[in-house]
Amino acid sequence: MDENKTNATAESVEKVPVAGKFWLSFADCLCGTLNSLLTGGGMTYFFTKFMGMDEKLASLVWILFGIWNAVNDPLFGYISDRTKSKLGRRIPYIRYGSLFYALIFIATWFRWPFGGSQTVLFVQMLVTLFLFDMFYTAIATSLYVMPYTMAVSNKARSSIFIWKIAFSVITLAVPLVVFPLIKPEVGSDPTQFQIIMTAIGVGAFLVIFISTFFYKEKVQNESTEEMNIFRSVVTCFKNRSFVVFEILSFTVIFIQTILMQGVIYYFDEFDTPMPFAYGALGLGAVGGILLWIKMLRPWGVRKCVTIMCVAFAAGATAMCIGGQITPVALVVFVLAGCGFAGGMYLVPIMNGDVIDYDELKTGARREGIYAGVNSLITKPAISLANAAFLMIAKWFGYDTTLTAGMQSALAKHGILVAWMAIPALLLIASAIGMKFYPLYGKQWEDDKAALAKRHSEVN
Repeated sequence: MDENKTNATAESVEKVPVAGKFWLSFADCLCGTLNSLLTGGGMTYFFTKFMGMDEKLASLVWILFGIWNAVNDPLFGYISDRTKSKLGRRIPYIRYGSLFYALIFIATWFRWPFGGSQTVLFVQMLVTLFLFDMFYTAIATSLYVMPYTMAVSNKARSSIFIWKIAFSVITLAVPLVVFPLIKPEVGSDPTQFQIIMTAIGVGAFLVIFISTFFYKEKVQNESTEEMNIFRSVVTCFKNRSFVVFEILSFTVIFIQTILMQGVIYYFDEFDTPMPFAYGALGLGAVGGILLWIKMLRPWGVRKCVTIMCVAFAAGATAMCIGGQITPVALVVFVLAGCGFAGGMYLVPIMNGDVIDYDELKTGARREGIYAGVNSLITKPAISLANAAFLMIAKWFGYDTTLTAGMQSALAKHGILVAWMAIPALLLIASAIGMKFYPLYGKQWEDDKAALAKRHSEVN
């Protein structure tokens, strides 16, 4: 009993400086904003709708991109766990990668001076996406694991995640609201759009670079084991909690990507007022985060995630059937906001537990390899979401040469199906998968307390 009190006291006194939480969250927000603008449908729309690239070639780019990530992400996670520098294991990648990340983002929105043939567009999209993702992996993975190295207790980590959620309004709003308003129409002059995207890229670089002077890692249980990369990856998949987590993680990334892509097409063809829709989305997000914060302790991560998945799946199904009806659409936007809030708050906490469990089993702290293998799973979700939306919409007769509002009734219904059908199925699979998630109940609480005590003794 005394030991539990000691651990509870340790959790209550651990503090993360406000400046560190602010700048980490701001940097993570703008890093994610650039990625969401580019991979969340913006790049696909720009190359296929504006520059006239064939949808099949664009789908092939995303498939090749998914294969590339099978090597890129786990390799970086493995390397970053073993990086040694005066700045720590993660900060060098964030600070010095930010310039190249922003430059490649800006270059995406300008046509190469080699003509506009399908071959040139294919090569431009492929090369740009590969380079962009290389630096995104280095920066985003490092930012993603920072809360697990800045703090030991879940209570302190949770305070960081709340800041990240507050900033995530920008990450969501820019792709969902700003891009549809500034996107260049077919045959229009893209100069204004390019200026705005350049400004966003420059601003992101400055924030990400400056942020690295305001937070630092707590080096805890630095990995000394001699696992090669293959064995290190295999060990991750032997962690059953990680396998269950990956089902959810894949689902969340797939849905975030396809929702951001589909919303561009949705508002082009349907009469649901954008301000009301985004107001409903915001209402759901605020209500969701308040709900998950309040109910996390009494319900636990497992129950909260299950409820989130079931509610979101019901909303996605309703949108497939009646998304052309404004009241139905608004209810779905509320549920989507609640789901987004759960994805941003519950998923990182669940991931922290998975990493903590691995440390209990292996004795090593391996945030990097877990983040890398997570990306190995979730990056294909981005590719598949982009490719699936295009292909399904095409099956229903969507015509990329038409201006907004001119699609056939069948093509409009195809937008709803392409947008929401697969998310509904994935959410149901995730809800079922949570039944096999082992990190809950008194035994896990005792294990977490023991780990917190070990960390407090080391640090």
